Parts: sequence; structure tokens; C-alpha cells
Amino acid sequence: MSAPVDRSELLALALKAAHTAGELLLQRPDNFELSTKSVAIDFATQMDKASEKAIVDLILAARPNDGIVAEEGSARESTSGITWVIDPLDGTVNYFYGMPGWNVSIAAQDEHGSLVGVVYAPTINSLWYAVRDGGAFLNEKAIRCNESVPLNRALLGTGFQYDIKDRPEHIAKVASLLMTIRDIRRNGAAAVDLCYVAMGALDGYFELGLKPWDLAAGSLIATEAGAKVVASGPGGAVTVAAGPALLLELLATLAI
Repeated sequence: MSAPVDRSELLALALKAAHTAGELLLQRPDNFELSTKSVAIDFATQMDKASEKAIVDLILAARPNDGIVAEEGSARESTSGITWVIDPLDGTVNYFYGMPGWNVSIAAQDEHGSLVGVVYAPTINSLWYAVRDGGAFLNEKAIRCNESVPLNRALLGTGFQYDIKDRPEHIAKVASLLMTIRDIRRNGAAAVDLCYVAMGALDGYFELGLKPWDLAAGSLIATEAGAKVVASGPGGAVTVAAGPALLLELLATLAI
């Protein structure tokens, strides 16, 4: 059995790593080196990779026996019982185009899931964090999701996959909602969308095809703020987050 973990130590390390990466990313270069990922329009920049290296190096210097799962390929098995799930630059397209809302997402997980989660979006002066069973916070202020919002008054967030062949299904789901809901937003960064649900800036959120690093920190923050986050459909292909009552309406309307 793994030794007990000091959650405050993990949170402090995650916050330090997020700030370090955020400060690095604020030094936005004049020229980008792009590398294609899953499809031609899905890419990483040299800053994604530099941010990931800074985070991983800092974490392993403090906790060399921890595991790593990160979007840009860093991988390491855990011998401590703790694995860090890292998105070093969530919202790369926003970053590339000079738009706000990109973020650094870092979670520490044990065998039960995310134990600590931090999402740092410096361009909008937002630092969200949560510890399991400890509540959720934005810039040190406790936050809660919106509750008892009916679907016909809901402001929702979503995002679109980079693989175009998967977009028709998502477009159909958006179309099924647009005649009912208040409105919809597409912000371009999954972790921030989940945090927006946590703080009530969105009533709900859904997206197809999210990866573990998209969800690990933001889903804990949303859950600790009172929201429900579920992965539904074949293989958990659709992630839905909202207050408990609205979540049920969304799942029914999206037919998942």
C-alpha cells in the first residue's frame, strides 16, 4: 500500500508548476514552430513543449517517484501511487492566434482519480484549484456552480474536435439544443470551460472526444464546486458537465 500523501504538498507543487509554466507562456514568441498532431489542423508549438518540460522537470525534482501523463508525450510510470496528468498549454489555437483563455492544466491523481487540480489562465487573471473533498476556488475565493437552471434558460459551452470527420455528430447535437437553450459559447479551452461551470459563468458544458489531460484538473474543480461531470456514450465519447438537475436534462436532450 502506498504511503499517505500530503494533499497540501501536492497542491503547492501544482500551483508552483502552473505559475512557472504560465509565466513562460506569457513570453509569447514572434515566430512559431508548428508540429502536426492527430490531423493537419491539430498542432503543437515549441511553447507547448517548453511548458511541458518546465512542469515535468519541476515536479520530478520534488517527487522523483511520481508518474507522468502529458499531452506532448512525457510519460513515466508511478512507483509512489501518484500520477500527474498535464496539459501544458490547453487552448493552443487561442495561444497561436493571440487570443485569451489558454491555460495550464495540472492534476495529481491516485487510484481513485484526481486528488488535486489546478487550472491557470493568466490572460484572464484566473487561477482555479481544488483538492478532493476540500471545495473549489478561483483566486482563493470559494466557488459554486449554478443550480436549478432549466434547460431553456441555460448558457452552455462547447468545443469542436479537430478531426473533421467527427464534427457532423457534434453539429447535430448543437442543433438539437439551439432552439431550446439561452445561448451557446465556444471558448476554445476545455479546462477553462469546466472551470466556468464550476464558478457559474456557464450553466453547463459538453464536448466530444476529450482526452484525460483535458479533464483531469477541470473535472475535479467542477465536481468540488457542486457540478456533476460524466462521460457518456460509446467509450465515454461525450463529456457533459452541469449542476445535477440540468445535467439530467442535457443527457436526455443529447440522447446519450
